[in-house]
Amino acid sequence: MTEETRATRYTVISHREPVESLLEIKRSEFIGHVKRVESEAEARQYIESLRKVYHNARHVCSAFVIGADREIQRSSDDGEPAGTAGIPMLQALLSRRAHHSEGTEATDLSDICAVVVRYFGGIKLGAGGLVRAYTDAVVQVLDEAPLVTRQRLRLGEIIISHADAGRFENDLRSHGFTVIGTDYLSAHAVVRIGVADEDQNKEKANEQVAALSAGSATVTWTTTEWV
Repeated sequence: MTEETRATRYTVISHREPVESLLEIKRSEFIGHVKRVESEAEARQYIESLRKVYHNARHVCSAFVIGADREIQRSSDDGEPAGTAGIPMLQALLSRRAHHSEGTEATDLSDICAVVVRYFGGIKLGAGGLVRAYTDAVVQVLDEAPLVTRQRLRLGEIIISHADAGRFENDLRSHGFTVIGTDYLSAHAVVRIGVADEDQNKEKANEQVAALSAGSATVTWTTTEWV
């Protein structure tokens, strides 16, 4: 069973490949990277891999946010003046506005690691300039990263006769259900569904299943799954 969280959905990068972007300010290069990660260990492994790639860079600063509730938040200035790199990068991740399918917006980006590599160009930027530069480097690379919503589904099982299973599956899909699959057992079929894990959705699903089956079928709710 998956871990229960307060959040029932949040935003992630849609793929596992890292995204990179270059920002130049007063001859300094700020190379921004973001990657989807599932754990603190994976985030730190990614940061260390970039340290090896950019072994001659003066600074490899980082920030990451992990979990549906964004309970893990870390940042590093990596030698820049305290508070001028890691924290601004972290705030750029936390404040990123994402669009959901129904037209709403939320600041719920997570499972992401940002790394900004700096090559010093000889001109000091000052504390304020560094904060803007590291923030802008993360914002710029996020602009190039495709984002999607992760939704926690409540899974349910519906017992139905073999003869009615195919039609019932089609009826469920036409009414907006996520049909995960159907298991054909010796005595009956079990149709497995998923709905957004909120109480009102389960209640609505119970009513729709009863209506579609003329009262002969009910939903047995089981575990949750992130999709």
